[in-house]
Amino acid sequence: MRIVIAGAGEVGTHLAKMLSNENHEIILIDSEESRLKPIDISLDVLTYEGSATSIKILQDSLKKKTDLFIAVTHYEDTNITSAILAKRFGALKTIARIDNLDYLEQPNLDFFKSLGIDSLIYPELIAAREVLGLLHESGATDFMGFTGGRLVMYIQKLEDKDPIINKSLQEISVEFRTDKYRAVAIKRAGMTIIPRGNERFLIGDSVYIISTQEGIEEMMKNSGRESFEAKRIMILGGSRIGKHIALYMQKSCEVKIIDSDISKCESLAEILDKSLIINGDGRNVDLLEEEGITNMDAFVAVTGNSETNILSCLLAKRMGVKKTIAEVENMEYINMAENTGIDTIINKKISAASRIFRHTSLPNVTQVKCMTGTDAEVLEFIVPANAKITKGTLRSIDFPKDAIVGGGTRDGVPFIATGDTIINANDKVVVFTLPSAYERLSKYFI
Repeated sequence: MRIVIAGAGEVGTHLAKMLSNENHEIILIDSEESRLKPIDISLDVLTYEGSATSIKILQDSLKKKTDLFIAVTHYEDTNITSAILAKRFGALKTIARIDNLDYLEQPNLDFFKSLGIDSLIYPELIAAREVLGLLHESGATDFMGFTGGRLVMYIQKLEDKDPIINKSLQEISVEFRTDKYRAVAIKRAGMTIIPRGNERFLIGDSVYIISTQEGIEEMMKNSGRESFEAKRIMILGGSRIGKHIALYMQKSCEVKIIDSDISKCESLAEILDKSLIINGDGRNVDLLEEEGITNMDAFVAVTGNSETNILSCLLAKRMGVKKTIAEVENMEYINMAENTGIDTIINKKISAASRIFRHTSLPNVTQVKCMTGTDAEVLEFIVPANAKITKGTLRSIDFPKDAIVGGGTRDGVPFIATGDTIINANDKVVVFTLPSAYERLSKYFI
């Protein structure tokens, strides 16, 4: 594909890195030379310095057939204007990043579509929905649903007390004998491994598990985890993400939001009528104790400062909170933060990139999830007739070693895949893949 990205901020740069690894032709536009220079040095992309709304730059960058135009600058009006112009100059599909929730209402989506914008992306809302999923599935480090929720992916970080420590996949399969879940990847010391039968689980591993809904409770029990319902939640930061989380969770939970900005607290109090809004410093131990942090089920830190979010979650964990979630937007901090004891790290740039990334995949890719802290991706495919993946068992078809089929659904019924599984046309399958396998992997689904 030929893809033009407007905006070399963290979202645009992250997208350019992801897409350039997959043999797309990438053109990047930004008004700041300082943002483009490191990209010119490190990535095989063409760059234009100037405004994303410049008629000349858009005409030059779009003079060849362009499959996708992605506007992700820091300014909503620039994104909307440049996407409209890009469509006029021939871009086949356009995506714009926005900051206004009202734009996502259906009549407004239809209006923007009529102007030439095919999709609107609101990173804060995407990140908030990820947190909501985690709060509903509190026994996991991370959680996402596939195939209409019939299959789920859990991520669990292993601790020394977990019963599967130092056991191999083969030993665990003999001990537990289940067809309801499967480990598809292990993240260890910054590396992501597709595990084979002799791979042993170690303390500190983050294990990626595909499970049916029926297998969730069994998986939790076998891995030594307890699933619990978060009913008391403390949120640090009255950001857009914090506001969206509270707006939804206050319907059924006790929610407290702490923010140091008095004017923001006053605004939140007008919107969140069932939440308690507290003006104060969330790093203040006395304040947290006074507001009952030791009784909280979950602590979510979503201020605009990654360091504050990390430190406050560590403090909450030390004070006995079962589930801690930190927004970490500084990419360099993600791996470090994951190894400090915080349960889950979210990053709205990676969340937004996942949503955009699926527009660059094969037509039969119905969902994409880019994993925080790793280059790995999880893709959901609808299997075409006569696809290479249907030509034998997964063990016999020379499936890429850096990818693994976790499971799928057939006629709406979920299944967990093994080496002896035969995939049929029209199955929906969930595949965990490293970047090294992506190009080969795609050939199995065409």
